[in-house]
Amino acid sequence: MCWWAFTGLTHMILEGYFAFSPEFYKEKTGHYLAEVWKEYSKGDSRYAARDAGVVAVEGLTAVLEGPASLLAVYAIATGKSYSYILQLAISLGQLYGTAVYYITSYLDGDNFSSSPFYYYAYYIGANASWVVIPSLISIHCWKKICAAFQVLAQKKTKSR
Repeated sequence: MCWWAFTGLTHMILEGYFAFSPEFYKEKTGHYLAEVWKEYSKGDSRYAARDAGVVAVEGLTAVLEGPASLLAVYAIATGKSYSYILQLAISLGQLYGTAVYYITSYLDGDNFSSSPFYYYAYYIGANASWVVIPSLISIHCWKKICAAFQVLAQKKTKSR
């Protein structure tokens, strides 16, 4: 549940601010979220440049995956039947978004970082969690969903 709360709030607050604040890089008041994105742009200048692909992925993530992640917290806490399907769907969405993020960078030459430190710390390191954790959750949920269908199939076989 902690992952879902963390990722949901991150998507909605951090990524939502980026997606819906097109001139964050001009902000001179020291607004915390603007400063976060200015700093992150050292690892991926596509953010400061407002790359259309990055804005689209971040916007969709903020609007769809953020609230869905918070719904996952509720679903897990209350034992809802859709919990595993929801977690799998969100995780696949996160993996897809991360894949699009990295693939578009690669296709454009992967030269958007100001130094190797920022490349590995921000571009690779800060995003690694959205590859590793959704992958593990996807595997876990897939196993749970398959097990549920297996139990259902066994019940149908016994009732015949």
